[in-house]
Order: sequence, then C-alpha cells, then structure tokens
Amino acid sequence: MSSTTRPTTARKTRRAERRAHADYTGGVYGSMLAASVVVGAGSLGSFPRAELVLLLLLTSLVFWIAHVHAQLFGARLAQRAPDRRVVLRVCRDEWPIVKAAFPPAAAVAVSPLLGLDVRGALWLALAVAVAGQVGWSVTAARRAGASARLMAATASVNLVLGLLIIFLKLVLTH
Repeated sequence: MSSTTRPTTARKTRRAERRAHADYTGGVYGSMLAASVVVGAGSLGSFPRAELVLLLLLTSLVFWIAHVHAQLFGARLAQRAPDRRVVLRVCRDEWPIVKAAFPPAAAVAVSPLLGLDVRGALWLALAVAVAGQVGWSVTAARRAGASARLMAATASVNLVLGLLIIFLKLVLTH
C-alpha cells in the first residue's frame, strides 16, 4: 500500500466513524427553532421575504455559536482548555442547527416562483421546518439502530411538537 493510500483510507475511516456516531439532535432542535422563527415573524405582519430568509439563517448561526460555546466551556471541559481539534469537532457536531434552517429559508426564497404571497411563504416554510424536524428525528433513530416501532414513535412525537408550533401560529395570527 502506498503512502498516499494510507491517509486517504484513514480519512475515509474517520468520516465513516463520524457518520456512525453522528448526533442529529441539533437538526431536530434547529428545525424547531426555524419553525418558531417563522411563527414569530409571521405574527408581526407583512415583511420582505429576504428579511425572513436572513432571520432564519442568522438566528440559526447565533444559536449554533451559543451551542458551541456551551459545549466548549460547559462542565465537560471545565478541567482542561479545548484544543483546535476539539473546537473543530464541536463546531461540526453542532452544525446541524444551521443546516436545519436552510430548507425553510429556501422555501421562503422560492415561494414567489410558486405563486405564493407572504402568508403562503410562511406556511410553506413552517411545513418544511416541521417536516425537517420529523426527518432529522427519524434519521437519528435509524442511525442509532432503533427499531421501526421506535422510529415511528420519535416521528410521532416530533410531528406532535411541530403541530403544537403550528397551533401556536394559528393562535398568534388569528
């Protein structure tokens, strides 16, 4: 085996291990956050779509930074200073919070192409966020080796939570 093969193989092994141990909690959380941002923005009245896209993405970035900070400076690392490798790992592990905001933001961005007004764009973004929340939870359960029954249970719980957010939107806007 050549010297160039070993690092590539080691890199592939590390990537496979990261995927196997991936934590999708941030994705579920990020989707709920995006849904909440949509509900909050929608309750304020009409606004430019670009503003909502930016609000979704920037809010997710702020929460990502907060989660990275909490992980790096929480009780877990209180006894030792984090090195560069740990910082990068925590940043990567928490990135699903930001990734979860992209589909609802994209839904808002493409909503004019679908002929939707601002209210329609809000509903589309909310539906996409809730679907993402359910999707992230099922992906997490599947990656953890959960049974079909447990995957259905986590999908159901996250769907109920998403419907609760939708209910709040209905209450806040009517």
